[in-house]
Amino acid sequence: MAVQKSKKSPSKRGMHRSHDFLTSPPLALEPNTGEVHMRHHISPTGYYRGKKIIKTKDD
Repeated sequence: MAVQKSKKSPSKRGMHRSHDFLTSPPLALEPNTGEVHMRHHISPTGYYRGKKIIKTKDD
């Protein structure tokens, strides 16, 4: 069984648990198509920051 070397401070304990309280992922609105997508991700139509990046089946 693993035994900790030293006690974890309240600050470090809080940092360890910081992701327990994340809310829903932030969403962005594509300026050209008005589509909602995750931030820093390409939209399903292939746009990123107003520019066409990937060709889709419709193109």
